[in-house]
Amino acid sequence: MKLEALNTLTAVLRHGSFAAAAEFVHLTPSAVSLQIKQLEAYFGQPLFDRSARQSRPTAFAQTLSATVLRALGEIEALRQPAHSSVSGRIRLGTIESVLMGALPAAFAALRVSAPALNLHFVRGSTASLLDELKAGRIEVAVVVRPPSGGSSRLHWTTLRREPFVLIAPTRVRSDKPEALLKAHDWIRLDRKLSAGRVAAQYVEKLVPGVRCSIELPSIEGIVAMVGAGLGVSVVPQLRRELLRAYDVREVPLDDTRMHRQVAMVCRSADAEDRRQLVVRAAFMRALGTPEVADAGNLTQP
Repeated sequence: MKLEALNTLTAVLRHGSFAAAAEFVHLTPSAVSLQIKQLEAYFGQPLFDRSARQSRPTAFAQTLSATVLRALGEIEALRQPAHSSVSGRIRLGTIESVLMGALPAAFAALRVSAPALNLHFVRGSTASLLDELKAGRIEVAVVVRPPSGGSSRLHWTTLRREPFVLIAPTRVRSDKPEALLKAHDWIRLDRKLSAGRVAAQYVEKLVPGVRCSIELPSIEGIVAMVGAGLGVSVVPQLRRELLRAYDVREVPLDDTRMHRQVAMVCRSADAEDRRQLVVRAAFMRALGTPEVADAGNLTQP
């Protein structure tokens, strides 16, 4: 039995399906399925109930995953005693949506867990922050992971998976993205941003020749325009604060592949640096990264 298989099991429970776990651990869905079968053979009992159309984790799978996480936590505690403090300076790059959303909560957590750690913040796009990281001008960044997976020479930790949605004024009641884009002006997210390129490809494929009334680099600026009734847009899922602040609503898209991964990235040699670990933990708490997902329906390949 390999430890990688136990990590794969935890990823399946965390992300809710074999396919989603495969993306997280950088394996094919069939490789994930094979590792699960190897674990079942090793322990001599099933980890998933396959009698229904959708597989569900067994109680033993939940117990095994919790045991793995607890053991890893205890090993980490031996390496980093609770009484030791984390200090020094770390340069952190963030994209705008994280700067406006998760950063305050993450910073508040760091003030408790590592009060002696001095953070210097740099704002930028994913591309510019990756350049800063590779050049050594920052130590860590929270960015959107490229669809290709990003450089294998860097260490990536997925913090949150954000689906794309169509946003429309609350008074507009249609739930059909194609009909909404045909009936209203399209407010486009700047295509210099990776999210803007993904959104534009979806819209232009769904409604060829659709008219763009304006292109903006700020998601919050787009939300304000939509809330004023000036059009509709396709953007990553909004923070609750934005939904409460503006007169807009979200319409799910009909393409489940439309999502982005918010990830923390650093140089591979720095991945186990104690400053990196404490910053990573703070952002995982701020972004609600689950340790283990609730036991729900799981889709096999």
